[in-house]
Amino acid sequence: MPIPAKLLRKGITDMVRVSDARMSGTAYGTVVLHVSPEATVGGPLALVHSGDMITLDVPGRLIQLNVDDATLGQRRAKWTPPPGPERGWAKLYFDHVLQAHEGCDLDFLVGCSGAPIPRDSH
Repeated sequence: MPIPAKLLRKGITDMVRVSDARMSGTAYGTVVLHVSPEATVGGPLALVHSGDMITLDVPGRLIQLNVDDATLGQRRAKWTPPPGPERGWAKLYFDHVLQAHEGCDLDFLVGCSGAPIPRDSH
């Protein structure tokens, strides 16, 4: 995932990427993935606006949206969730797969089987 040409033309040759998704093939700069809860369920990324400052402290394991609580409250009050899929596997995924910080398991299987996986297993 290269830096967009629009930014390269402005002389920007590196940037941090922050996403609530999983990406393959990202090899440029610092990438923070699996931000959770996801924006689609009202997680922090849903409230980010252009120009907001975000602090990223990798050794300290911290990522923080530097916007005051009052502003975040106003944004949250105006936020509405995007429509989800209506049927099929996408709907099952949307309705039943837990957020990354909860293990990405199917909610109806939690506690039914399997061995625990430590947080830093990868």
